Amino acid sequence: MQDKSKILRIIDVNLNRSREGLRVCEEVARFILNDKSLTARFKALRHDIQKIISDSKIKSSLLRRARDVGADCGREFSFLERKRDLKDIFFANIQRTKESLRVLEEFFKLLDEKTAEKFKDLRFKIYQLEKESK
Repeated sequence: MQDKSKILRIIDVNLNRSREGLRVCEEVARFILNDKSLTARFKALRHDIQKIISDSKIKSSLLRRARDVGADCGREFSFLERKRDLKDIFFANIQRTKESLRVLEEFFKLLDEKTAEKFKDLRFKIYQLEKESK
């Protein structure tokens, strides 16, 4: 198998990215839309990610050990894209969430097929929630 620590590093980054994206969407639903149901659904999905990881074969301590922020060559390519409005913020973060869930699905296929399937199911829930949020 490929270097497991590199795979764990990818998983760690994308777990953080997916939860952060959901958190931003949750805040839009809560404070901008004032939609209690939508807020609860985003929060539940964020918690689902934690549950999936807790139930997986991969322990959080392994993910933290694989983290190497200082060696991330992609940090230099980050840029701040100006958002025009709240819809842009929401859209960017729901996209970020879907993309990171896809990455989690793909890389978990190398380590834990059942967990990969759970991330796939979660990604499709996000597609549906995005459709309902428009």
